[in-house]
Amino acid sequence: MASMNGRTALVTGATGGLAKAIATALAREGATVVVVGRTKARAEDAIRDIRSTVTNAALEPLACDLSNQASIRVAVEEFLSRHDELHVLVNAAGVFRKERHVTSDGLELTFATNVMGYFLITNLLLDALKRGASTAQASRIVNIASKYSGGPNVTKIDFDDLQTAKGSYSYLRSTPPTMLGRVLLTQEFAERLRESNVVVNAVHPGLVKHTGLLQDVGGPFRWMTNTFGKPAEKAADTAVWLATSPATASVSGKLWAKRKQLPTPGMGSDPAARNRLWEECMQLSKIL
Repeated sequence: MASMNGRTALVTGATGGLAKAIATALAREGATVVVVGRTKARAEDAIRDIRSTVTNAALEPLACDLSNQASIRVAVEEFLSRHDELHVLVNAAGVFRKERHVTSDGLELTFATNVMGYFLITNLLLDALKRGASTAQASRIVNIASKYSGGPNVTKIDFDDLQTAKGSYSYLRSTPPTMLGRVLLTQEFAERLRESNVVVNAVHPGLVKHTGLLQDVGGPFRWMTNTFGKPAEKAADTAVWLATSPATASVSGKLWAKRKQLPTPGMGSDPAARNRLWEECMQLSKIL
């Protein structure tokens, strides 16, 4: 693992769970870590917790609701008012929702947070990431995703129902396609950034116990996760490795787990699917 002294990292969803563990690890390596939370108060609470472990941590709070595009734009403007360069972006914010909710942008909440939030904040920070890259050290984007089914019921994105508006809503219907979406966007960003020395990878951390991610869902899935999942500090290992290691400075567009590449079956290997998702996200975020 390379020292992060002099480098700036921004971690979304860093007020708890996996993302907080990633932020803590990056701070321990010497990075200035921008801790993104839904409110500034929550980000400041997380900073106090991280400093109890890493006493000399360089940490900054940043308020951002990743389901709200206006909030993302304001947060990026605030970050750029303080920093010209960004060296590591970890997209880790996410939601599971038992019931369907619609955001102020008119988007279904799970898709808005899990896909559009990743797409928009990454696009708005690309210039800073490019400025942070050098011939000696690549800038890194790490997208927390999930291994989707590659079996008979392989996960697909229904481009005619991105908002899960048809039929009955459940997190089992709404969430898996967003994980595939994150993998597809990782591949598309990697392709578009091929000549920039900015690398982009996705991570399947597996089940992570005792996080707030499943608070709304509850039930057997939450019990199974808290019983058999890994502690956040252990689950963070591959993401931190991708964000810091010289060994991962030139690899891009891959899905990883336990520091090994995973296959991306079905739509995950379809350039047409990733191009279509990119165009849909461009229109929904009004980046034209």
